[in-house]
Amino acid sequence: MSDSVFNRLEQLLTSRNFAFGVTRHEPVYTSEEAAAVRGVPLSTGAKALICKAEEDFVMFVVPADRRLASKQVRKLYGWRKLRFANREEVFGLTGLTPGAIPPFGSLFALPTFCDKRLSKNTTINFNAGDHTISVSMRYEDYFDAERPEVGAFAD
Repeated sequence: MSDSVFNRLEQLLTSRNFAFGVTRHEPVYTSEEAAAVRGVPLSTGAKALICKAEEDFVMFVVPADRRLASKQVRKLYGWRKLRFANREEVFGLTGLTPGAIPPFGSLFALPTFCDKRLSKNTTINFNAGDHTISVSMRYEDYFDAERPEVGAFAD
């Protein structure tokens, strides 16, 4: 499945003529490891978090040096329940393991909510369907491709 997720992402970006870089590297499992192997600041990482909000699954994208502000998000949307999807739910929704998910909820029919701090980066970086594949692209192009809801979602 990871190859097909990467292929779908690649097709999406090339069909829109967005420039992006692909780096293959040793497996990384944390945001810190990913930033180190990419040689970029941690804050440029676009961390994709799949959550269950009430009865629906959604994707939050936050800078890798931040955490989801769960209490703030629940209050903002009037949600009584908000939790991270477990490993089995993540795999069922995406075919991927946590940490390998690109920040494109649209690839998985999930609404995407992006923290506004990510836009402070000219370029963002993320794993693309595998722990050994990273993509680098302009934030502006990411926004144009995904059209996430932007707000204050991270601490």
